[in-house]
Amino acid sequence: MELILFGLLAVLLVFMIINTRKRQKQMKAEQEEKATKTVPGVRVLLQGGIYGTIVSYDPEDLDHPASIEVAPGVVIEVHSQAILRIVEPKDIVAADEQIIGEERVVDGSAPVVDDTPALETPEETRARLDRDADDK
Repeated sequence: MELILFGLLAVLLVFMIINTRKRQKQMKAEQEEKATKTVPGVRVLLQGGIYGTIVSYDPEDLDHPASIEVAPGVVIEVHSQAILRIVEPKDIVAADEQIIGEERVVDGSAPVVDDTPALETPEETRARLDRDADDK
């Protein structure tokens, strides 16, 4: 009975070691990919939830601060490891799509209507709130 328990313990330890090494390799590959993509002009998400564009970044010296432009003309310096991830543009229209007014035409098929409501401008919001207040 004790031999079975020691065997089970050995199997669990081997499984843990293999799993840990696999995860470390995966993390190293992700870090290397991030380092190659982190170049000036790329949009990034910082640890604090701030989006910005890289102005300068030194992948060799991670102690050197990275310069991130968070608004036109506003550049902040952050620790290089504060860059959480590269932001991939998701609103790129595929090459086989064509936008016609508010409709999308895919491969010449029937148009796909975008029924997402348009956002109000601040002036429209104020006018709507004033109308609602007058109605009461």
